[in-house]
Amino acid sequence: MNALQVCLCVFVGVCALCWLLSVLTREYSWVDRIWSLVPVIYVGVFAGFASFADARLDLMFALVLLWGARLTFNFARKGGYARGGEDYRWVMLRGKMAPWQFQVFNFFFIAIYQNAILLLITLPAWTALANRTPLGIGDVVVAVVFVACLVGETVADQQQWNFHGWKKRELDAGRVPDPMFLQTGLFRFSRHPNFFFEQAQWWLVFAFGAVASGAVTWTIVGAILLTLLFVGSTTFTESITRGRYPEYAEYQRRTSPIVPWFPR
Repeated sequence: MNALQVCLCVFVGVCALCWLLSVLTREYSWVDRIWSLVPVIYVGVFAGFASFADARLDLMFALVLLWGARLTFNFARKGGYARGGEDYRWVMLRGKMAPWQFQVFNFFFIAIYQNAILLLITLPAWTALANRTPLGIGDVVVAVVFVACLVGETVADQQQWNFHGWKKRELDAGRVPDPMFLQTGLFRFSRHPNFFFEQAQWWLVFAFGAVASGAVTWTIVGAILLTLLFVGSTTFTESITRGRYPEYAEYQRRTSPIVPWFPR
C-alpha cells in the first residue's frame, strides 16, 4: 500500500470506532477525543513513507506533533477524556432533534464528515511527499508563522483556563462573577482568538504543500472545510451563550468574531 492508502485505512477505522463507541456509550464526543491525535498519525505516515529523511516532511511532522501535544493537554485538563466529558453542544442539539434524526446526524456528520476533515487537512503532506524539493526560505517563513500561531493559541487557551478557574471560585464562594464571560487579553480583540489560531495553523500546513509543489493544489479543500466547520460551530456556540448572557450581544457588537482586530 502507498501512504494515502494507509491513511484511508486509518480513516475508515477511526470512523467505525467513533460511531461504534457513540452507540455503545451514548456519548457523542469521540471525534473530539481523537481530534488532536489522528492528524499526527496521518502526517507521520506521509513522513514515514519518506523514511523520515525529507526535511520538509520532517518539519511538518514536528510542527503537527507540537500542535497535537498542546491540544491534547488542553483538552485533557478540561476533562474531555473523562467519562461523561461530552461536548455540551451535542447535548443541546439532541434536545432539538428527534432521536432518529440525531442518529443520522451522528453517523454522517459527527463520525464520518468530521473525520474526513481531519484527513483532508493533512493531505498537503501527501503533496509534499509527491514533490520532494529542498527546504527553502518559504518553508522557514511558514514554520515561524506556525509557531507564532501555536503560541497565540496556547496563550488564548491559558487565559480562558484562568478565567474559568476564577469564575468557579467566585461561584463556589457564593458571589456573582463580574464579568460572566472572558473579555480581556486576546479576547478583547477577538471573541474566539483560539479558534483563529487553530484554523491558521492548518492553513499554514496547506502552505507547506503549496511551497513544495509551487502551486495552489486541490488540497486547499481541507483548510476551507475546517474553516466552514468552525464558522458553523461558532455560530451555534454563540447562540447558546447569548441565551445565557444577554450582555453578550454588546460584546458581539464591539469585538471581532474570529480574526483579531481592534474593538469597535
